[in-house]
Amino acid sequence: MKTAKKLRSDIIKNYYRDVKKLRRRLTFKNVESEIIEIENKLYKSILDSSQEPFIKLNDFKNRLSLIRQIIIKQHKSLFLDELDDLINKVNIFGYHFATLDIRQDSRIHSKAFNEIIKILSLNKSISNDVLYDEMDINQKLIFLSKLKGDLSPNSIKNNLLKSTLESIRSMKIIQKSNGERGSNRYIISNNQTAVNILEVFAMFRLSNWSNPTVDIVPLFETVSDLENANSVMTAVYQNKTYRNHLKNRNNEQTIMLGFSDGTKDGGYFMANWSILKAKESLTSISRKFGIKVVFFDGRGGPPARGGGNTHKFYASLGDFVESDQIQLTIQGQTISSNFGTVDSCQYNLEQLLSAGLQNRVINVKKNNASNDDKALLEKLANISYQAYDDFKNHPKFIPYLENMTTIKYYSRTNIGSRPSKRGNIDGEFDFKSLRAIPFVGSWSQLKQNVPGFFGVGSALKYFDDHNRFSELKKLYKNSSFFRTLISNSMMSLTKSFFKLTAYMKDDSEYGDFWKLIYEEYILSKSMILKLTGFKKLMENEPANRDSINKREEIVLPLITIQQHALKKISELSNQKSSLKVNVYENMVTRSLFGNINASRNSA
Repeated sequence: MKTAKKLRSDIIKNYYRDVKKLRRRLTFKNVESEIIEIENKLYKSILDSSQEPFIKLNDFKNRLSLIRQIIIKQHKSLFLDELDDLINKVNIFGYHFATLDIRQDSRIHSKAFNEIIKILSLNKSISNDVLYDEMDINQKLIFLSKLKGDLSPNSIKNNLLKSTLESIRSMKIIQKSNGERGSNRYIISNNQTAVNILEVFAMFRLSNWSNPTVDIVPLFETVSDLENANSVMTAVYQNKTYRNHLKNRNNEQTIMLGFSDGTKDGGYFMANWSILKAKESLTSISRKFGIKVVFFDGRGGPPARGGGNTHKFYASLGDFVESDQIQLTIQGQTISSNFGTVDSCQYNLEQLLSAGLQNRVINVKKNNASNDDKALLEKLANISYQAYDDFKNHPKFIPYLENMTTIKYYSRTNIGSRPSKRGNIDGEFDFKSLRAIPFVGSWSQLKQNVPGFFGVGSALKYFDDHNRFSELKKLYKNSSFFRTLISNSMMSLTKSFFKLTAYMKDDSEYGDFWKLIYEEYILSKSMILKLTGFKKLMENEPANRDSINKREEIVLPLITIQQHALKKISELSNQKSSLKVNVYENMVTRSLFGNINASRNSA
């Protein structure tokens, strides 16, 4: 709520400054009095920001439109460009400035909903005979679609349920003060079933909001969830109550797809291929039901989290994927590096816009993969997934992550947009609860970049061993999607530097595991060079390659210090010198900031 108030206050101050400048110029008849009145009302709104603005947004827009007409008709369009700049700002940012998304894990919702059932039973709102947990999915969907009412958080003792319902009611309050766009999306992370969506929708309707002006956004993350996304959305689209909700939302359904957790779960090739397949199938089923699907891509900075050459990915989708509009997350340091200056912002936005045009206008048919191409991509994904899954299930995988990387230090920083783990942060190390930022970032700190290449070399080698490498060469030539995957994997390999951790090969416990990673790195590098015909990685992107090499050269002393500190912590772990351990742990934590910022897209 504080953030929403600050956003509204800041944008009104911005409008006030613009109007004040305009007032000095727009001293024309029938204009000056209007602009002065707007200025005064904005000023009053700034002085008393706790109240509703003294000028309603629609009134603000209408007055600016009236001034524009007068200037055109009576004053030869003088200063029209300056006025249009303000009008564009108001149309884009309204009183919300930025939209606040609410996001929560589906498992939290399920726990909260079990509490709701208990309360509704006690209140006699539902029959005591209702056994929600024993219902099948179809029965639950029917039951959920009928629920509505006014379940006040104030009367609830369970903290989990109370905070969930308070979040929903906060959205309603924000919409009242900042406009609908102030907060109109509720994201369900780890969405697995149609019930997950209807449970959230039911909670809105149980919050005295029978027709919520909110988009319920399922986030499909793991490989299995991506595969099941089509059947999940089919069940949701078939639900009459939810379909009526979609009608009120202009028959648009936003669906979020998680590149980060997808790669963490299934490896680089499988995650990207699964997401493309999910997009194609979700586009098809949405069109069948007359729904316009909008894809919201959960991307991070590095290729392993959907980053890298993002525009090339969007230029390769084909017309089987809905792409009238694309939404994507931009991770922390990537915001500053890609959009921190006017020039870089303009360049990167142009890249994304031109990628959309290239996909929809220029290469629309070329980007549609043939059945043979899809079969090859499926085979590559499955082989790489098997290699990655074997690696992930190696007995030393979890201990290596926990003891030889910086993963447990991420929770001590403010680098991730969310806590480093889901659930109990101080609990036992659990891979499933681990978030993608520390997972990918820790491999980057080691300069091993496992999530961006592991399994790629094994998949390519399979075709080489079976005398089918020419098929991959043809695929690389014809498929811009495959070229983009290889290009981004090359970036991950280029950023790897195994000499940094070469001392680990002699470690009695983790030596063999380090060698396993290094062998896949060498294999991936050699196979990609053979596929592309390059003599060195990123040969076709010399400027980007030189930029990476220069940054890696600059950061090398810092990551060397970090490795020294980690080694010392390991040596001192059995001693009682906690003071020394704390010093080295602080060195590791502080080095995280410099390493990540220097690498631009490492987390």
